[in-house]
Amino acid sequence: MNKIKHNKIIILGSGPAGYTAAIYASRANLHPILITGTNQGGQLMNTNEIENWPGDTKKISGSELMNRMYQHAKNLNTEVISDNIIKVNFKQKPFYLKGEQHEYTSDTVIIATGATPRYLGLESEKLFQGKGVSTCAVCDGFFYKDQEVAVVGGGNTAIEEVLYLSNFVKKIHLIHRRTNFSAEKILLDRLEKQLKNKKIITYFNSTITEILGDSNGVTDIIIKNSQATKKLKVKVSGLFVAIGYIPNTNIFVNELKIKNGYIQVQKGVHGNYTQTSIPGIFAAGDVIDHVYKQAITSSASGCMAALDSERYINSLI
Repeated sequence: MNKIKHNKIIILGSGPAGYTAAIYASRANLHPILITGTNQGGQLMNTNEIENWPGDTKKISGSELMNRMYQHAKNLNTEVISDNIIKVNFKQKPFYLKGEQHEYTSDTVIIATGATPRYLGLESEKLFQGKGVSTCAVCDGFFYKDQEVAVVGGGNTAIEEVLYLSNFVKKIHLIHRRTNFSAEKILLDRLEKQLKNKKIITYFNSTITEILGDSNGVTDIIIKNSQATKKLKVKVSGLFVAIGYIPNTNIFVNELKIKNGYIQVQKGVHGNYTQTSIPGIFAAGDVIDHVYKQAITSSASGCMAALDSERYINSLI
């Protein structure tokens, strides 16, 4: 380990929330350090095309957008460090962070470490990620217009994905490993209306055992019903995995107030929206959001976290 590095503000994470926080903190002359973690650029690095980023009328890739944000932060003299934080101590002042390569202390910290989509765990699933396997219908659904797709899951996210996709795809195969959906009743009522149109086919007590495809992407899925011996092969162009997200908050469990894996923030109507249970520690992006999960909302909360941090640092003077 090298000598402990101290800074006024350290930002953890390099997705839309982290980069935006860095841009705003740099513009406030706070000279932030951005520690990228192991997944530089976050989830968007796996998104082939983005059509809903305001101001970009042409399609851009997630990696292109993240590279632009990275360059923007660098142009404003953000110090970017490729390290992975493995331990923190927020009970001491200044706050302490231990990385795989260096140790750090800081007057304030913004946590923007994101969330990792929960996958099925199939080898074939890894093979077709970004080539037919997706975890975001809002991001990728439009590219399957008038085609057959599959959605796996039974909670709010899965049903929301199905309802969204039903606006433009030809047919949806909805696969759930249990007998009943766990989504909220209002969503299930909407699903019931769609089922009458016979556009959605449901498979209960079922799991996907394999994803098939070629160089162009997904072509079929293999479905196994727990009450049947024979597997079913279904032709689809895309598979949307909607079985939840895992917030990247493990190292903060004993330091901050956390609920269902998500860091709890103040959400005040008079500012300080992003403050966690410890003054001086702020959080933004998917570590606080289990509802919207969009690049634009992550960026917005990253902006708020930077402004909240600036206000906190000024209060220390």
